[in-house]
Amino acid sequence: MTEVDSQKLKHEQIQYIEFVSKDLAEAKHFYSSCFEWKFTDYGPEYTAFEGDYVDGGFTYGQPINGSILVVLYSKDIEATKQKVISAGGTIVTDIFSFPGGRRFQFRDPDGYELAVWSE
Repeated sequence: MTEVDSQKLKHEQIQYIEFVSKDLAEAKHFYSSCFEWKFTDYGPEYTAFEGDYVDGGFTYGQPINGSILVVLYSKDIEATKQKVISAGGTIVTDIFSFPGGRRFQFRDPDGYELAVWSE
């Protein structure tokens, strides 16, 4: 995730969106030209962007309908994970570390996949 001002982070609210792109260079050109998003590369298969109201990223892969990943922020990732499980969600990817924090992914009862991150 890009470095953010912790004062603007709201517990358990959408804070980050991830897209899948078959051509990261093309995605960066398109979104920087259209919306003036600023990009930071994290290796050959991931680039993060900063917008005015939401941050996000593009990961390399084959896009399909519904391949946008909504990422929520949590002040207490373990407690949020337990709430997801208790409410009937299924953990798809357990908590893991990445540059900038920790994250897990889950499916809601309808099958939508979302993620939660924390510093």
